Amino acid sequence: MKRVKRRYLAVQLDCEGVPGERDFLDAVWFSLTRLFGEVGASQSGLALISYDLERKRAVFRVNLVCLMKLRSSLAAVNSVTGTSVALHVLAVSGTLKALYSGI
Repeated sequence: MKRVKRRYLAVQLDCEGVPGERDFLDAVWFSLTRLFGEVGASQSGLALISYDLERKRAVFRVNLVCLMKLRSSLAAVNSVTGTSVALHVLAVSGTLKALYSGI
């Protein structure tokens, strides 16, 4: 059985207020599903690792084969619960330790 390779993405939120964790994750899932369908979204293995309200940062885990799908989905998110939002990928890494040391 082949091991699943994963990548971690650090994302900066650029918005007026800070959306809730669940609302933010729902917006990312909606964008991923809208662009790539149910099958594409389910193949991603997307998981929200951390969500920092004060620094407006989030860390996602995704399968390596779907990394570009997630990046394009993050670029397509423009609002969360009616609040205008822009998402910027700060770093991509293979481990959480390297990701946190790089940002």
